Amino acid sequence: MLTERTIDTVVRAALDEDAPWGDLTSEVLIPVDALASARLVAREPGVFSGGAVFAAAFRLIDPRISVTLSLADGEPFGRGDVLATVDGPARGVLQAERIGLNFVQRMSGIATLTARYVAEVAGTAARIVDTRKTTPGLRAFERQAVRDGGGHNHRFSLSDTVMAKDNHLAVLAQSGLGLTNALLAVRATLSHTTHLEVEVDRIDQIEEVLAAGIDTIMLDNFSTADLVTGVALVAGRALVEASGGVSLETVGSIAACGVDIISVGALTHSVHALDLGLDVHVRV
Repeated sequence: MLTERTIDTVVRAALDEDAPWGDLTSEVLIPVDALASARLVAREPGVFSGGAVFAAAFRLIDPRISVTLSLADGEPFGRGDVLATVDGPARGVLQAERIGLNFVQRMSGIATLTARYVAEVAGTAARIVDTRKTTPGLRAFERQAVRDGGGHNHRFSLSDTVMAKDNHLAVLAQSGLGLTNALLAVRATLSHTTHLEVEVDRIDQIEEVLAAGIDTIMLDNFSTADLVTGVALVAGRALVEASGGVSLETVGSIAACGVDIISVGALTHSVHALDLGLDVHVRV
């Protein structure tokens, strides 16, 4: 969940970075008592995300600034729609403008892209989930945007879930126990509430991994033919996650293979920030 405390911490740091000693331009050009009105306008269609973050940028600069959101996070909008209005002291509006826009443009871009992936798997049982390929420091914001787009979140951090990937398995192999016994030894140390996921990149690893009683098996960079085979081998004994090589062009065929989860790094690591503009009118 994206809390007000998290929002304020991150947004305040961004504001401090942008104007460490104040907004010199506004201070020398704009009268101290000037007021401004502004409209957040969509220059392309999308799905809205980051309303509270956008509002926080103005509130933290000057609590006298009011922000009225025209739609809720997760709602679609069209080109030309007014998404929010801003009113208050002009210096504060101008100082907060870029930071507010930066966050809402990125978050809405993530929500919009996620919604496109979700639409591509409609009618299947597959969930679209994000990954840890997030912007450092902005994970909570970007994960919220994925949810606003209709997607789901993977583990939030390394502290949440045991997830053994190829490099972990390579180290485990040195124990001499064999993959199944090594994973059983891991399982024995875990609380009953701790989820265990294991990544495999070959079909012949599947039975060894499932024999350890894992919760989720990730089929990494499998072809669609191998995904179908893998899902059949798993046969409901664990959740099946597909990962690697996922794009808008391929996600529908991946979902049709019967997997439960499709993880998509592109939702956050290479997203296009949506084109939103803040049209400001200063009243002196």
